[in-house]
Amino acid sequence: MSRAIDNYNLWVKKVKDADIAAQLVDMRGDAAAIENAFYKDLDFGTGGLRGIIGAGTACLNIYTVGKTTEGVARFMKDKDLTSAAISYDSRINSELFARTAARVLASNGITVYITPELMPTPVASYCVRALKCGMGIMITASHNPAEYNGYKLYGADGCQVMDTDAAAVKGYIDGVDIFEVNTDNYDKGLIKVIDQKVIDEYIAEVMSVSLGRVDGLKVVFSPFNGAGYKLVPQVLQKLGAEVIVVPEQAMPDGNFVTCPYPNPEKSAALELGLKLAQKEQADILIATDPDADRVGVAVRHGGEYKPLTGNETGVLLVDYMLDGKKAAGTLPTNPLIVKTIVTSGLGAKVAEGYGAETVDVLTGFKYIGGIMEKLAAKGELDRFVMGYEESYGYLAGTHVRDKDAVVAAMLIAEMTDKYKNAGKSLVDVLEQIFQKYGYYQHNGFSYEYAGASGSTKMKKLLADLRGNLPTVIGGLKVTRTIDYLTQREFDLPKADVLQFDLEGGAQAIVRPSGTEPLIKIYLTACKTREENAKLFAVMQADMDKLLK
Repeated sequence: MSRAIDNYNLWVKKVKDADIAAQLVDMRGDAAAIENAFYKDLDFGTGGLRGIIGAGTACLNIYTVGKTTEGVARFMKDKDLTSAAISYDSRINSELFARTAARVLASNGITVYITPELMPTPVASYCVRALKCGMGIMITASHNPAEYNGYKLYGADGCQVMDTDAAAVKGYIDGVDIFEVNTDNYDKGLIKVIDQKVIDEYIAEVMSVSLGRVDGLKVVFSPFNGAGYKLVPQVLQKLGAEVIVVPEQAMPDGNFVTCPYPNPEKSAALELGLKLAQKEQADILIATDPDADRVGVAVRHGGEYKPLTGNETGVLLVDYMLDGKKAAGTLPTNPLIVKTIVTSGLGAKVAEGYGAETVDVLTGFKYIGGIMEKLAAKGELDRFVMGYEESYGYLAGTHVRDKDAVVAAMLIAEMTDKYKNAGKSLVDVLEQIFQKYGYYQHNGFSYEYAGASGSTKMKKLLADLRGNLPTVIGGLKVTRTIDYLTQREFDLPKADVLQFDLEGGAQAIVRPSGTEPLIKIYLTACKTREENAKLFAVMQADMDKLLK
């Protein structure tokens, strides 16, 4: 018998949970379903867990959450870490998984602080730091479709665990018998609800980053039925904004009925918000993903609403923060911007104009948090102005070590109001930046490889690409190839990323997602808009040949 069938039969014999047992019955005789649910153990990667909700070793359920948390507990006990903070978003079973994790930790004698209700991911990072916990857990699958959920693990610094600790935790998890995890034998006093005062302190920290009020600014907001539904409007209203929430997407609902792919990068997810913004003639549409760590915007310009890319919003925020701090006399000596390697180089050019340094890190906001920790260790944290990534994640302020859509939404509203009062839209300001520094444009897309066969195919395609590196992409000569698994030029951890620098400043970057069965592609062109569009088409065709 195959490994999947062996695992399935073991689960049929051992499972006690009625819901999971019923799913196993439904699976009986369906070889493909059994294979996809049991062909592997759900991978604990550098970002934690992410998978489809359901029965099976390759899926997210109370058993895989319990096994993972038992491994975390054993790691914590060996490190003499005695407390953890837990939060969760609006996804299906998020609260159940959070409470399962809390019981496992408490059964190991670890004190747990859990949020009183669903909260944005940055609040989880904040609570770890504010309550001086040894670790933290956030139950979320970020912007994935409704059938997914996930598990993010944080260290005491409020960053998602770095690679070394992630590997160590995985070792502990691998040693856990999934059906021997204790979720019932604990002192109820070890599980404590986080006081509202801590949440209020987080909001105060967010507000402290503000550079100005937005009295009268009309904002249409969508939390995509997620965890930003309370805090984002609260902060915007404190600054004087009129906030109109998209009614169909206002309240938490893990089914995401009106936005099946609740990702602010996807234009389809913004449709209801755009219709309401047009009806209300709002100044801006702001949307946050289900765990409120990413934010997307569409700005009114010439009577229409133009969605901005993550790179465009990031560049605008870099310019706004540096300019605003300079005008207020609060720009630090040797100011620092941090971005990921797949994020536009345009922000670095803007930063240079203000005398600010830009540091590049690997994809993943924890690496931005890692730079913040290095600055803090040297007593230089005041240098940090902001960190950002092209995938709609931004952080200003030093209150957390993860991307924060609450503070980002606030700053986006502020800069919208600032330029509105000067007779400009964010599109106008972006055009000025392009004219000054060049038309940096970007095209991102991905290839999906679902299930067991997809996982095998994805690994083979990446191996084949490394074994036969292209010398021309999009008709442009490859001037430099950087394999971040083997490179020694930059002080960065090893990463499964291939970067191809091309003639004329163009670029192509290839990397597998750390949380989804995807290979992601990031293309850059910096000629005219017309030339960029043609180049992107040819570059994508070349990527199709290599990776489809």
